[in-house]
Amino acid sequence: MLKSARKQGKADKDAEGRMPLVEHLRELRNRLLKSVLAILVVTVVAAYYYRPIIDFLLEPMLSSVGCVNGATVQRNGAPCAEMTTSGLTAPFSIALKVGLSAGIVLSAPVWLYQLWAFAAPGLHRNEKKYALSFVAVGAPLFLTGAVLAYKILPQTAEILLGFTPDHVKNLLPVDDYLDLVTRMVVVFGIAFELPLMLVLLNATGVLTAKRLASWWRAMVLGITVFAAFATPTGDPVTMLTLASPIVALYFIALGVCLLNDRRRRRADPDADLDADEASDLDLTPSDLGEVEPVPAPGGLPGQADGARQRINGYDDAT
Repeated sequence: MLKSARKQGKADKDAEGRMPLVEHLRELRNRLLKSVLAILVVTVVAAYYYRPIIDFLLEPMLSSVGCVNGATVQRNGAPCAEMTTSGLTAPFSIALKVGLSAGIVLSAPVWLYQLWAFAAPGLHRNEKKYALSFVAVGAPLFLTGAVLAYKILPQTAEILLGFTPDHVKNLLPVDDYLDLVTRMVVVFGIAFELPLMLVLLNATGVLTAKRLASWWRAMVLGITVFAAFATPTGDPVTMLTLASPIVALYFIALGVCLLNDRRRRRADPDADLDADEASDLDLTPSDLGEVEPVPAPGGLPGQADGARQRINGYDDAT
């Protein structure tokens, strides 16, 4: 009995993916739970291997400004920095931060797929097949942003430590450094997902390519301002390092949206019309010849010669 009810519920599901608000909220809750569960699983595994991971994260800092082999200054003569921990529980909290950072980055394919799966019910059946393509593009984009953040860390450290006064020794807490790394990796990774979000909004019909193209000046300015606040130093080189690839990806996403809208117009000429906008009618003559005129309606039964009897301005039909 219960199995038949479940089959009936699946059969009654809207073919176009429409559902009440409560169902949308339940769907969002389930997708978030799956994403959080994936992050937690990867975090636990990464916390077990946190020593090689933290060595990998500290390497750009130590190679650029770290005090190694008893040195007190960098190769360029500037003061170097020593990585330190403070407190008895600091190593444990560092392991948790390392695991969480790795969990967010390495589980990107899972939570990106959950994001697509939440938006997929609003797509047509032939558009849902792009789910794997969404994840296949989204995960490398996120990892590209994370790698870019990792690569500019040495330059960021050199700029920040360049303000060190003379005869002052730099002590850098490892947990503060990991907070900086985590923020940069997540911010850069999410920023690289912007073009994919625009394509997703276009695929669901929320955003048209024409409207997106009209926003290009505001988008370029907004990306530049975002890069200025997202980078810890705010210097022009680091800011342009983040802003330039995002602007390029924005224009690539615009091209994809233009192609998608053109394909949609060929399949449905009225796809771009609003709900209250009428479509154009085809008033061209028929290829089969002249259109025959529609004969005048005949009279009601009991009326002679098709004449209608009117009483007080109304015929007897009303």
